[in-house]
Amino acid sequence: MSTRLKERLEKIEEIIAKLSEDAAKGKPIIVEGVKDARALYGLGINGKVLTLKTGGKSFLDMIQEIEELGVAEVVLLLDYDRRGKEGTTRLQRDLERSKVKVNVRWWRELQGLVAREVQCIESLPSYLGTLKQKAAPT
Repeated sequence: MSTRLKERLEKIEEIIAKLSEDAAKGKPIIVEGVKDARALYGLGINGKVLTLKTGGKSFLDMIQEIEELGVAEVVLLLDYDRRGKEGTTRLQRDLERSKVKVNVRWWRELQGLVAREVQCIESLPSYLGTLKQKAAPT
């Protein structure tokens, strides 16, 4: 396997570890749907994962839910398609207006590493599995 592929795998695993640390510290992670949340849990990320597109929630409902939690910071991890990017921008703006710190660092870093191959967070575990197979010595 190429060194670049191995480095990519290591960087992705590092980001997942940092996401896990943030979740363990009580920072909610916001994803689009239930499958995205399951994917994070499957990657070993435990903690509060909020879904944006369940039960007919609007952006306003999500902001209200976060305000009710009383957290100082949230992590946005929406998909990498057009709607996910627009949603990230809008939610970040609206939450910052509500004086909630928004972390999009992990979203941006993952995007730089996987956006060509992965459009949605729910695909991340299978993508990692593929990378690990390619990384395994033959």
